[in-house]
Amino acid sequence: MNTELLGIIVTYLLTLVIAIPLGGYLAKIFAGERVWTDFLKPIESGIYKLSGINPKEEMNWKQHMKALLTINMVWLLYGFFVLMYQDKLPLNPDGNPGMSPDLSFNTIISFVVNCNLQHYSGESGLTYLTQHFVVMFLQFVSAATGIAAAVVFFKAFREKTSTTLGNFWVFFVKSITRLLLPLSLVIATILALNGSPASYEGKDQYISLQGDTVNVSRGPAAGMIAIKHLGTNGGGWFGVNSSHPLENPNYLSNMVELIAQVIIPIAMIVAFGIFIRRKKLAWIIFGVMTIGMLLLLIPTISSELGGNPAIAKLGVSQETGAMEGKEVRFGPAISAYWSTVTTIISTGSVNSMHDSTMPLTGLWQLLAMMINAFYGGCGVGLLNYFIYLIIAVFISGLMVGRTPEFLGHKVEAREVKIAALITLLSPFLILAGTAITTYVFTEHGDAAWAVQPQNWLNNPGFHGFSEMLYEVTSANANNGSGFEGLGDNNVLWNMLTGFILFLGRFLPIIGPLAIAGLLGSKKYIPESAGTLKTDTLTFGMMTFAVILVLNALSYFPALTLGPLAEYFSMLK
Repeated sequence: MNTELLGIIVTYLLTLVIAIPLGGYLAKIFAGERVWTDFLKPIESGIYKLSGINPKEEMNWKQHMKALLTINMVWLLYGFFVLMYQDKLPLNPDGNPGMSPDLSFNTIISFVVNCNLQHYSGESGLTYLTQHFVVMFLQFVSAATGIAAAVVFFKAFREKTSTTLGNFWVFFVKSITRLLLPLSLVIATILALNGSPASYEGKDQYISLQGDTVNVSRGPAAGMIAIKHLGTNGGGWFGVNSSHPLENPNYLSNMVELIAQVIIPIAMIVAFGIFIRRKKLAWIIFGVMTIGMLLLLIPTISSELGGNPAIAKLGVSQETGAMEGKEVRFGPAISAYWSTVTTIISTGSVNSMHDSTMPLTGLWQLLAMMINAFYGGCGVGLLNYFIYLIIAVFISGLMVGRTPEFLGHKVEAREVKIAALITLLSPFLILAGTAITTYVFTEHGDAAWAVQPQNWLNNPGFHGFSEMLYEVTSANANNGSGFEGLGDNNVLWNMLTGFILFLGRFLPIIGPLAIAGLLGSKKYIPESAGTLKTDTLTFGMMTFAVILVLNALSYFPALTLGPLAEYFSMLK
């Protein structure tokens, strides 16, 4: 056990060793300062020229959002049709069929919004062409979209007053050329050297010990696995994701994939502090997020190492912990760490089956996605945290009898209303979506559909409710992981989660950027003795309290009906 816990500590410390200097590098890139990757400028200039982009054109926050939404709609339409007709396109050595319209709708929205929720199995649902030119392509550009949006947020607070916030396309292109692509090449090389396939050949065959002929899917997976983690995307080349021995061959590859999915979210926090010249504020934010992560991680590890009480009653020894759904080459401790970081961050990849984890572990996984602000995805983690911060500023201002201010800008009714709407959005989508599916399952289970609702769940009762709650929560949080006892490849789940994916991605980007743009354009108010400082430990604790209270009020009833009820039923 000590060795497993040491593995977690070493993995996290290595993450910090990489992420902190990476944050300084990112701050310099987006501030336009000289960095060692400036040799890529001619390539970037060529991209701008070919695309008809003027990189010197300044945009306000509305123009940034227009550019972001327009290009994302183009990708959505392109990918929708390519996925439906992939069987008629080249690079399909295994003869995989095209997707149905509803599955294509769900899949393309999922990858456009950086969620990678998969209602198909990777090796049989996609061809090598769509894995590359739809999925991998979107894993790069969706991550770059989130990073570019965060840099717009940075720009709003860099100067005392600012209405021009740089150029979206410059931030977007640099996110790929200076960050995502180089690091992906390094990670893909490490994975390929450790056994992840990088071949364009079709299925291979081998004879098992029982004498059966087994067909094994392969393909150029290493590159996709690299960007799926680095860009906090999470979609698996293979159906079982990073629990597959070809997607995650050994403990070293497991560490590399864990580090890859955390370094950019942490680096963006560091970059924020350096970019706006308020490092102390960034470290307070990092501290709050890290405390939140630990409060989810520690009970998760305890739950998994404690074993299953139902199995213990049978007199079965569980010295290694709860091993159901875990890979022996990893064990429950590092699997618990993975389940925590993949849900606090919008990665959603798995190295164990979340549906088989202990009920309290499922509780922490769900809560991590519901909060969705502890590190978070590439760029968007800070935007999600900012909503909680603005509410904390507003409440704190009321408590001390002063007009709420953030970084020298008055927070007035318009900004608070936007923050309140975004805060209410997630509970509405999660609870309404779960209510709809629960109603259909219970009241129309025998409906004459292609997949009857009564056949959705492999696990009835409390756990079945948790499966439906988890699916909707994962879609709203742009996470993509799932309790895979749920049969989700049907018209209702594909369409419902598709709409939730879209709203859960773009409205929480538009809201914070609107607030930042509005605040940045206001007259700067110098700090005085009565100014509420937001870079103090006290205010950090206030923000943390706001996060806890809002999410407890929103989700406690649903969590009670699912994982908590399942947990107490196991103690009978």
